Amino acid sequence: MPNMKDTPPLLETRNLTKSFGGLVAVNNVNFELAEAELRAIIGPNGAGKTTFLNLVCGILQPERGQIFFGGKEITNEPSHVRSRIGIGYTFQLTSIFPQLSVFDNVTLPVQARTLGKLEYLGSLSDDRVKSKVESVLRQVRLQDYATTPANALAHGDQRKLEIAIALALEPRLLILDEPTQGMSAKEVDETVDLIHEVSKQKTILIIEHNMEVVLELAQRITVFDKGTIIAEGSGPEISQDQNVINSYLGIG
Repeated sequence: MPNMKDTPPLLETRNLTKSFGGLVAVNNVNFELAEAELRAIIGPNGAGKTTFLNLVCGILQPERGQIFFGGKEITNEPSHVRSRIGIGYTFQLTSIFPQLSVFDNVTLPVQARTLGKLEYLGSLSDDRVKSKVESVLRQVRLQDYATTPANALAHGDQRKLEIAIALALEPRLLILDEPTQGMSAKEVDETVDLIHEVSKQKTILIIEHNMEVVLELAQRITVFDKGTIIAEGSGPEISQDQNVINSYLGIG
């Protein structure tokens, strides 16, 4: 992992702030993520984690503050522009095209990326598209389910398909919101292995409540509470931080 002190961050936020009515969900957050890093964000429910990621992805707009990606300010760019410049995102709730096959689910973003526009099923014969889809399916280990309707997949495989859809857009940064939520122990292990593999080629930022997963995956951990960052560090450092213990790890 690059040293953040020596390398400009891939993602940076400065004084990022977002409120909903009288609730300040994200409060003057300064955050840096290095290229090739695998970072986890943790914190209690309502800490501002998902709101922060929605600001980074352009789903929400901040009241104040700035967002930089690859050294360029993207604060006012819409989500589709951020996707095009390299920010991929999977949602906490499964978001796939349930009636389409696994292959077709991945074809749509591949066409959007490769051909510059969404051409639906008309370009399925295009060799470039077909080759890319097959490559992505192999990467997430879904190649044997290419013709399967997405809604017929097990929950863990549907989450893999979401990751495949994000990877098909060739992001520099892959953001995963609760990637192991609702999975069996076997599915969790498979997903952790997959994220490990993907992290060899991509910068990854995850929100995750399963601390075993966090400690196994993350090179560094950022802890949110009440809209602010209260701690950052390695797994052992975070596990021993009294503020983190009081606000999060000591709960339940």
